[in-house]
Amino acid sequence: MKLHFHDCGSGEPVILLHGLLGSHHNWLPQAEKLSSKFHVFALDHRNHGQSPHADEFNYDALAMDVLEFMHEQNISRAHVIGHSMGGKVAMRLSQLHPEKVEQMVVADMSVHSYPPRYAAMLDAMLALDLSRFTQRNEIDAALEPVVASKTMRQFLLKNLGRDATGKLFWKPNLAAIRANYDRIRSALPPASAVACPALFIRGAKSDYIRADDLDLIKASFPNAELATIEEAGHWVHAEAPEKFKELVSAFLER
Repeated sequence: MKLHFHDCGSGEPVILLHGLLGSHHNWLPQAEKLSSKFHVFALDHRNHGQSPHADEFNYDALAMDVLEFMHEQNISRAHVIGHSMGGKVAMRLSQLHPEKVEQMVVADMSVHSYPPRYAAMLDAMLALDLSRFTQRNEIDAALEPVVASKTMRQFLLKNLGRDATGKLFWKPNLAAIRANYDRIRSALPPASAVACPALFIRGAKSDYIRADDLDLIKASFPNAELATIEEAGHWVHAEAPEKFKELVSAFLER
């Protein structure tokens, strides 16, 4: 699995992992901020962005993709930062190969399972016959009955591409993502506690990390700490970029 990536800067390696239906583009503003002190790698997970597609899609496979990437780049140990699904990939990597993770930052994701909040959205995307559309705003309108949030629809539309003939297509492997969605929303698999320093950053306007989650998180990551960004929701790194950068930089530079 040869993951597509963007890199910038120099110094100790930092690996950025995006969330479900995202891509490395979601991390580019933060990558630029961190590149003044670190060599930053923003990855596209399998079945996302410009990375290859595969039927297998679970946290073990995603974590091993990152491990393979580290081998290819001769990275023996890295700071790993993940948002949402990418946060669980970071956690799973640290469980399977703790020697590879120097420090871990998890943006708005906990260790427990989540309800199938994206199931209807994935079904709606899969149900669209993209050959019927020529413009992105037409697809936006078609998704609106299921995806009420304009912000969410704009996020989803970033996954559209055009082939050589100008026809629209979905870049992610939606069929594999939908078939494995229950695995992706599942709890972190049980494993021995991981001792690496870990910073969990939650958005106060998001329900992804609950008020009582820290004890649950510490059962798996005893050296974890929790920070809250009051003005942010689930996309903490995009909604409060300066505060997020301050928290992450202070943590990584200890």
